[in-house]
Amino acid sequence: MDAQGRTTSECRSVRAALAGRQDRLRRLAASDESVAGSVLATEVRGTRAPGLDDKTCALVRLAALVASDAPPASYQRSIGFALAAGATVDEVFGTLIAVAPTVGLARLVTATPGVALAAGYDIDSALESVDDQVSRPCPPSGR
Repeated sequence: MDAQGRTTSECRSVRAALAGRQDRLRRLAASDESVAGSVLATEVRGTRAPGLDDKTCALVRLAALVASDAPPASYQRSIGFALAAGATVDEVFGTLIAVAPTVGLARLVTATPGVALAAGYDIDSALESVDDQVSRPCPPSGR
């Protein structure tokens, strides 16, 4: 076992998986423009990240948008890709819950209305409706 508790066969699998990626990782770490450009163009070309299916890739990108405090319009496209790739609305909202401990409550609160709207639920309208109900005077009690 290694320091992370992996068996010898698991270590060999990790090394084998990395073998084909080492050059690209080194070039990316060195800010090689050609590698960086190809990585950044993956969404534009519709290419998914190696090792991830389309749904997982879309959900990871959604998590990154939440973490980077992206504008609400960004969520529309990301969630559209996720749903088209087979993600459910539960998985979209599960992604929000999964990143909450990492990004913090402030980012989560900021992202939630944009994510909800992209999924078809207008939180702002719902909250206005609740505010209207709360601000109405109560009818007189029957006394």
